Amino acid sequence: MSLTVAIQMDPIESVDIDGDSTFVLALEAQARGYGLYHYGPADLSYSDGVIVANARPLEVRREKGNHFSLGETERIDLAKTDVVLMRQDPPFDMSYITATHLLERVHPETLVVNDPASVRNAPEKIFVTQFDGVLPPTLISSDLREIKAFREEYKDIIVKPLYGNGGAGVFHLKPEDENLTVVHEMFTEFYREPMIVQKYLPEVRQGDKRIILIDGEPVGAINRVPQAGESRSNMHVGGQALQSTLTSREQELCEIIGPSLKEQGQIFVGIDVIGDYLTEINVTSPTGLQEINRYDGVKLEAGIWDCIESKL
Repeated sequence: MSLTVAIQMDPIESVDIDGDSTFVLALEAQARGYGLYHYGPADLSYSDGVIVANARPLEVRREKGNHFSLGETERIDLAKTDVVLMRQDPPFDMSYITATHLLERVHPETLVVNDPASVRNAPEKIFVTQFDGVLPPTLISSDLREIKAFREEYKDIIVKPLYGNGGAGVFHLKPEDENLTVVHEMFTEFYREPMIVQKYLPEVRQGDKRIILIDGEPVGAINRVPQAGESRSNMHVGGQALQSTLTSREQELCEIIGPSLKEQGQIFVGIDVIGDYLTEINVTSPTGLQEINRYDGVKLEAGIWDCIESKL
C-alpha cells in the first residue's frame, strides 16, 4: 500500500533515536514505501475552508547525528494525504486543543491517529475517571480545603498538574511535610486548571508499568522503576526500564478500557499502572515502543501500521 503520511510532531532534530516512538513509526512507514512529511503544530493553518500545513518531505535513518533529512517546504492540503500522525508532546493546552479542532476537519477521510475529537475529549488524567474501580483514591480540585481534607484522610499523597507530562511538577508530600500550602500556591499561580491529588502508592518503588495497546488490545509492557530517592519513574527523569509482562489485574484493566479505546479511534495508547491501579491513559503522544521492542524482540510499530492500513 502506497500512502502519504504527514507527521505533526516536535522538532525532528531533538528526538532520541534510541527511545522515541515517533521515530520508529516513521522508520517503519518509510520501509513500507510511504511518502513522509514533517511539520510542527505552528505550521498548521485553516485557510478558506482548507486545512494546510507548511511541511517538508522527510527521510529518516538510524544514524546518530545524521538521523533525518528534510526537503524544501511545501504547502500541502492535509485532506489530500492519507494519514496524519498527531504526535507532538503535551502540554495539553489551548494550542493542542486547537490543533485537534483543525485536524477534525479532515478526519476520517484523512485518517488522523489518534482520532482528534477523541483526543480532545480524553486528557490523560481525566479520561481515566470515566472507568469505575480502576483509579487509586483521587481528587481533582483547586480548593485548598478539599485538598487538606483529602490529605487528612490519606496522609501520604502525590500532587501533580492535571495536564502535565513527563513527570514534570510532581510532588510527593509525606504526612509530616509542611509544604502543602506552598505547593498549592505555586500551582494556582502557574496553572489555571485544578490540581490532581492521589493517594501515594508505595508499590511505585517496584515500578510504574507502561502498557501499550493497539486498537484496544494490549501488546506489550515495560516496568519503569524510579531511582533511589525519587518518587517519579518517568524515563525523562531517570526511571529505569525493565522487561515485564502483564499480571491478571493488568489484563483486567485493559479489558475494562479496551473496548472504549477501540470505539473512540484511539489506535495507539499507553497506559500507566502502579500496583493494582490505573493512573493515566496516554492518548496524545504515548511512548514505550522501542523499550518493549528491545526486551521482547518485537516490532510494535509494524502492528500500529498494520492497524492503520486496515482502517483505510
